[in-house]
Amino acid sequence: MTRIGIILGSTRPNRKGAQVADWVLDQASTRGDADYDLIDLRDHPLPHFDEPVPPMFGPSENESTRAWSERIAACDGFVIVTPEYNGGYPGVVKNALDHLFAEWNNKAVGFVSYGVNGGARAVVQLRAVCSALGLADVGYQVGISILTDFENHTTFVPTDAHTAALGKTLDQLIAWTTALAPLRSTESTLINS
Repeated sequence: MTRIGIILGSTRPNRKGAQVADWVLDQASTRGDADYDLIDLRDHPLPHFDEPVPPMFGPSENESTRAWSERIAACDGFVIVTPEYNGGYPGVVKNALDHLFAEWNNKAVGFVSYGVNGGARAVVQLRAVCSALGLADVGYQVGISILTDFENHTTFVPTDAHTAALGKTLDQLIAWTTALAPLRSTESTLINS
C-alpha cells in the first residue's frame, strides 16, 4: 500500500498547524487509497544543519538524522502542512528538508498552507526547494486563512471549499506517487546492488 507522510511543519507552542494536520489526516484516512501517517517535526528535533558532508554524498553520522532518514525513506509521498511566517515557510521545515537528499527523490509532494493570505507565499518557496530535492510537487494546494478560517482566531473550521481542494490535492498526489513508483523501484535496485 502506498504510504503518505503528512508533515506538520510548525513546532511553536500554541501552533494552529496541529488542528490543520489532524484535519488533513482525518480526511485522507477515509479515502482508502493509501496509508496516511502524521509526521510531527516536534518528534524529530534536528539540530541546525550540521552534517560533516552533504546528504547527497552519504549517510549521516548523527543519530537524529538517521532516525529522520528512516521516517522519510519509508514514505512514498508527502503532504506538507505549513504556516507562512513573514512571507516564507518556517526554518524548521527548511532544516528538515536539508538534512536529507535521496530519501526525497522521485516522490510526490502536496501542500496545505495557512496564513494571512492562505500561506501562498510559503508554498511558492517550498515548490522551488522541493524540486531541487527531486520531489514532484502537485499543482493543487489548500490555502487556509488565519483571519477567516479559525473561529475566534483559535479553532480551525474547514469549509466545503477546503475539503474539495484537499480532495483534488490528494487525488493528484496519489496519481503522481503511483506514476513515480517505477523510478523509486529502479533507484532502490541500484542502491541495493
